[in-house]
Amino acid sequence: MKIYDMDGQRNISGERIYRMRTRKHITQAELAARVQTTGVILEQDAISRIERGLRMVQDYELRALALVLGVSADWLMQEDEK
Repeated sequence: MKIYDMDGQRNISGERIYRMRTRKHITQAELAARVQTTGVILEQDAISRIERGLRMVQDYELRALALVLGVSADWLMQEDEK
């Protein structure tokens, strides 16, 4: 049996992506444009779904997001304590 979500979420990085994006005062559209400069096509609506935990994140997308946000992919994958 494949597991496609964990506690109703399809990723564990969305919350941290949102946190870092808003801390840097970057809109979702700006983040998408910056990610695209790395060669990874990621649209604003995909970022919205990632941040809400509704979309899985590919490894190459996570690497591009980390690069653009100035954090490590490991940091993005750490779960926040609830």
